[in-house]
Amino acid sequence: MSVDQFKKEIGMMNLEKLIETREYISKAKFPIPDKELLSRFEQLYTGAVNDVLREFCFLNQAFPGHILPLREYDTVAGFAFTVKSSPNVLITGEMDFRSQMLDEMGEDSFVIWDTNKDEKATLWGGVMTATAKGKKVRAACIDGGIRDTHQIISADFPLFYKYRISNGSLGRCLITHYQVPILIGEALVRPGDIIIGDIDGVLVVPRDVAYDVLIRAEEIRENEKKIFSWVHEGQSIQEIKEKGGYF
Repeated sequence: MSVDQFKKEIGMMNLEKLIETREYISKAKFPIPDKELLSRFEQLYTGAVNDVLREFCFLNQAFPGHILPLREYDTVAGFAFTVKSSPNVLITGEMDFRSQMLDEMGEDSFVIWDTNKDEKATLWGGVMTATAKGKKVRAACIDGGIRDTHQIISADFPLFYKYRISNGSLGRCLITHYQVPILIGEALVRPGDIIIGDIDGVLVVPRDVAYDVLIRAEEIRENEKKIFSWVHEGQSIQEIKEKGGYF
């Protein structure tokens, strides 16, 4: 019996559609230059962008509240460069794979690191910060541990993280994948998505809707300027509501 006949006989599960859906990575192009897109997102803030994502029926775009900014950053935006690691006693091959990953980390990236709930190791420190900054990476978000915090602060590199500990990564975890779709909490991150971080945390904007989200968020920013001016003028809540304002 041939392999095809065998598959037909046993009714082998067809996973092609599931694989396509789960592993999809957008190649969408924007009607404006990439750097302009990021710069305009950086004129916004996560709350406004998140409200727009809700309008677009994306309700799980914010990273978990346990991920905190190292400092009180203004908005930073970049293209998702995803990394996945896992607690592991193995060391062989780790440095080669890490070097390969770093070689592919490009300008304007926002590194998003899924540590698979690691609670013992640090995945980011001073050397990683210096390397990323040298490659013009915009920021990093580690759903796990960091160390060399004073070096990161001195480098003025935007970093979001879960915890700090002095443990190094070798012998405690292993990088398994990079530039693949990952989950940070309930937020699905695909390579090339737009990542935005500020003092209120981090969120992901799917690449396929990023430009439309940007335009709508800019509209909200202008609307809020009007609302603030009405409040400062002493207008009543009812007056502001009748003009289309909100609170």
